[in-house]
Amino acid sequence: MMDLAIAEAMLAGQAGDVPVGAIIVAGDGTVIGRGRNRREANGDPTAHAELEALRDAARTIGHWRVEATLYVTQEPCPMCAGALVNARVTRLVYGCANPKAGAVTSLFQLVTDPRLNHRLQVTGGIRADECAALLQRFFAELRRQGQK
Repeated sequence: MMDLAIAEAMLAGQAGDVPVGAIIVAGDGTVIGRGRNRREANGDPTAHAELEALRDAARTIGHWRVEATLYVTQEPCPMCAGALVNARVTRLVYGCANPKAGAVTSLFQLVTDPRLNHRLQVTGGIRADECAALLQRFFAELRRQGQK
């Protein structure tokens, strides 16, 4: 399933957005949501891959409880981790760590915090090198072009 998330990440990068991709898979293996970073494309600070995938999944299933597995290429930030808890996502599978903004294991542990009303099962580090390489190439190219 990480192949599909990586494909979404690559599409984000080709469109000029940070290459992070996500998919949501129901218990029967059906993909019910897809997302990729679209902050630049949409001019929307909340258009992260995870939120785009959650919105797509909620439309697909017809309600906000997305009790499924989310695959994403990078560890979610605090905004996205909070959304995963609120959407009642069952399981999170992510690629590379996010040492500057990760809210699953790196900086915070939001999705497993026992003080919250919902917690997720977490598997991290799936194809981490490949996922990290997408980000590294993207930012290296921005630096080469003299952009932020």
